[in-house]
Amino acid sequence: MARIRRFQPCSLVETKEAKGWDDRYAEKIKDLEAGNLEKHFEDGYIICLFDKGREMSSEDFAGFLEKRSLSSRTVTFVVGGFAGLADRIIKKADFLLALSRMTFSHELCRVVLLEQIYRGLTIMKGSHYAK
Repeated sequence: MARIRRFQPCSLVETKEAKGWDDRYAEKIKDLEAGNLEKHFEDGYIICLFDKGREMSSEDFAGFLEKRSLSSRTVTFVVGGFAGLADRIIKKADFLLALSRMTFSHELCRVVLLEQIYRGLTIMKGSHYAK
């Protein structure tokens, strides 16, 4: 986060995660988590990580971030919990982003997303970044 903040203001908000995984309760869990997420949505540009979203190269993602930075809208990235995101959150998204077609834990998604945001910002600014 500190490296990202050198280029762009950034904050990480973690919401309360619903407990008790059971396929019978997956929709209820996603609904509870959606309520916690919605409290943090501003009138911004919402990007949900979603396995059926669009994949991008790091260079494409940098261009995408640059276009978003030209807008006055705050960019909010949303990573779902272990059950995924509720449909109502996905429908609110302005953009659906896939880090990969593979499935990762939400903790790993967060790390990969932060890495790609940092990489994208360094590409935008023309800074050196290891390949």
